[in-house]
Amino acid sequence: MTATGLSVKDRSRGGSGLLRMSKRELREALQGYAFATPWLLGLVFFTVGPILASMYLSFTQYNVLKPPQWIGLDNYTYAFAKDQQFWPSLGRTFRYAIMVVPTSIVGSFFLALLLNQDLKGTALYRTLFFMPHLTPVAAMAILWKWLLQAEVGPVNYFLGLLGIQGPAWLSSQQWALPTLAGISIWAAVGGNEMLIFLAGLQGVPKELYEAAELDGAGRFARVRHVTLPMVSPSIFFNMVLALIGALKVFSLAYVGTAGGPGYATWFYALHIYRSAFENFEMGYASALAWVLAVILFGLTYIQVSGSNRWVYYEGETA
Repeated sequence: MTATGLSVKDRSRGGSGLLRMSKRELREALQGYAFATPWLLGLVFFTVGPILASMYLSFTQYNVLKPPQWIGLDNYTYAFAKDQQFWPSLGRTFRYAIMVVPTSIVGSFFLALLLNQDLKGTALYRTLFFMPHLTPVAAMAILWKWLLQAEVGPVNYFLGLLGIQGPAWLSSQQWALPTLAGISIWAAVGGNEMLIFLAGLQGVPKELYEAAELDGAGRFARVRHVTLPMVSPSIFFNMVLALIGALKVFSLAYVGTAGGPGYATWFYALHIYRSAFENFEMGYASALAWVLAVILFGLTYIQVSGSNRWVYYEGETA
């Protein structure tokens, strides 16, 4: 009887302890949800909601003024088979990406190597190289548009002093696309890609360089056999982000050339914008956006799948 009473009493105490613990955990959970609620609401209304809405609208004919009408795959069929600017704009975008992505990554890597030296004034140089990246893309495009004016631009003026006739950088169908690519490379080399490489370089243990030097490795060999493997995660990360950013290029072309001259810089994102906000074909623009999303997902998947062959993460065994 006594044993049973004690057992019941102990269980009662244990149960009340668990009850108190669960209340505290519940209170902490509610507090956590309360703090996370603004972010969750923003995620639902400004990210998840628009994504789902655009997916639905991509199967409709919708021009804002009238309710959406379900048309199935007609938007996608029109894009692939009838839209005269779909394939050309996609091709221009890929040509732009081929120019920008490898060059900006290589340039950012070598600039990070230079700025990783333990020399006096290195912090100042890092700041100076990164400062142009803080400039908004629209302001940067306006500045370069003025600098590269064919007749009165400062760049062609100084080239003329050297006896060189500068081209019509942004008003020539031959030069407009390479010029925008060059501006993008200039902006990217000292920007986030360089910072990511710099962070990766500073994480390479100095002992590895010392061991390689004792083995007789020169500077190039140390970069090839020590630096590149150790910063391969940074290279991979920059490759993914740079490719996504290049295929989404919009602001530079919209402000700098408005897609011209002709259709020389009519990129895919600009085609989406024109379809949505000038032609008011919201359903068709949503379909174009989803085509781009699928392309980006596929290319990212290919990059991630192939990364196991060359990306080395610290702590992995050979």
